[in-house]
Amino acid sequence: MNVERQIKEYIASQPEAKRSDMQQLHSIIQEMMPACKLWFLDGKNSEGKVVSNPNIGYGSQSMKYADGTTREFYQIGLSANTTGISVYIMGLDDKTYLANAYGKTIGKANVTGYCIKFKKVKDINIEVLEAAVRYAVERE
Repeated sequence: MNVERQIKEYIASQPEAKRSDMQQLHSIIQEMMPACKLWFLDGKNSEGKVVSNPNIGYGSQSMKYADGTTREFYQIGLSANTTGISVYIMGLDDKTYLANAYGKTIGKANVTGYCIKFKKVKDINIEVLEAAVRYAVERE
């Protein structure tokens, strides 16, 4: 199955309110990154065991890992979780940047080193989320 179809099915599998929010965010990110590589990670490890929520990924970058290896990974991630939605800003060296730059103005969201987590799109300032995504894309 191709990535676009996996993404479409993943979004369609969400409950209505979350499905609408996920589709809105997916559209916004694609408008910001029109030619980007799309990813879909089903959340399963090599043995087929679920180890994380499925993720939609956008863009591509080289990520360096603690063991010194590097590999290609997405720049922006989008995932439904049990309490809402997570947007991942990957590859940030400064793990305080997101919280310091966007935490006070984004609205009702939990902002950590690389994740912006919220219940519903209406709870956040979408322009601030777009600014965080834009920062991640333009810093390359």
